Amino acid sequence: MHLGWTPYGPARHIARVLFLLALLSGWLTGVPSWAGVVQDVRVQGDRIVIRFDAPVTQASAFLLSGPQRIALDLAGTEPGRVAVAGGVVANIRQGVQADGARVVFDLARPAIVTEGSFGQDGRTLTLQLKTVDDERFARAAAERRMRFLPPFTYLQPARRHPYSVSMALPKRVSRAALPRVYGEAGRPLVVIDAGHGGHDPGALSTDGGLREKEVTLEVAEAIKDALLASGRVRVALTREDDRFLVLQERYGLARRLKADLFISVHCDSAGNPEATGATVYTLSEIASDKEAARLAARENKADILAGVDLGVASPDISSILIDLTQRETMNASANFARLLGREAQPLIPIKANYHRMASLMVLKAPDMPSVLFETGYISNLADAAFLASNEGQQKVAQTVRKAVEIHFATRLASR
Repeated sequence: MHLGWTPYGPARHIARVLFLLALLSGWLTGVPSWAGVVQDVRVQGDRIVIRFDAPVTQASAFLLSGPQRIALDLAGTEPGRVAVAGGVVANIRQGVQADGARVVFDLARPAIVTEGSFGQDGRTLTLQLKTVDDERFARAAAERRMRFLPPFTYLQPARRHPYSVSMALPKRVSRAALPRVYGEAGRPLVVIDAGHGGHDPGALSTDGGLREKEVTLEVAEAIKDALLASGRVRVALTREDDRFLVLQERYGLARRLKADLFISVHCDSAGNPEATGATVYTLSEIASDKEAARLAARENKADILAGVDLGVASPDISSILIDLTQRETMNASANFARLLGREAQPLIPIKANYHRMASLMVLKAPDMPSVLFETGYISNLADAAFLASNEGQQKVAQTVRKAVEIHFATRLASR
């Protein structure tokens, strides 16, 4: 008796089994097992829109120099023929690679991809472009590729279940109380943020005897005393005890106080115990190096900028206002970082390339000059001893005092 499991008609039988297994695999995972095709690629102003005839599982983009290009890899996809260049894109080329297609955009002038997103059905990918100078393009080309994943809506269709689950939502946490402001009214306000705190100890010294959260608080107190002694500014601390604040609260407190300058105090740490010296970080969309990139974090833009309520403005106007406001703020932050590094050199150990840039969350306030001051390496025995000593803390405080005095004197003179 032939049951269909014998070698009878083996080739046809095996082919049928493999076909059924492929269909079953696609049905169980919900992921299309066939390759999509690039239907068309079009440059629309400062955007590139790529459309596919089937959902795409993933994509990634990176920059190439000599000549300047943007490369886009599309997994499980076949190249198409329709491509319309324009704007900063001079030419579009498509080709096959090991696991899909590659689309290369030859640039008429340097530009970078700031973000990319798939449509809800996974059949459209939009890349946002931004023109930059050659130096910034080179820095971006040294970074890792950007990866884009489609939404999961097409992978797992919504199903109705005969049951439901409910749970109590936690109460909304109230905003942190505003800190005390020290100094004479009418003076510029400097907010000092002692990094970490509470359940977050920060970095530890090699022997475990020093915790970053305690050192930063002591240094912040010393800076406050030095600034108040100058009589030229008011000062507030984001924390004056061992408490935890989320990053948004830290610069959020400063913005609510309408601070004129924000300084977040930290101690660096590295696997290399010989690493030494202070650094000053300012905000940048592109990290200045790989070490800076590791510190980077991402966050949504704020709704209120410099007294302008963006909630009632159109998206285009909001974007312009944010860009203009933050550009001015980033320039002011960079100027202060250079001042701080210059004044630090005769007083404390500091790196030769002390000014670095990264997309650090605590520096995200778009309308307030902000720096993150890594005062030294707690993982280095000499730096740790210096920062834990009264003499070291006083020298750090004098560094900040001198830089702050010059910063506000310069701004006053330029008005």
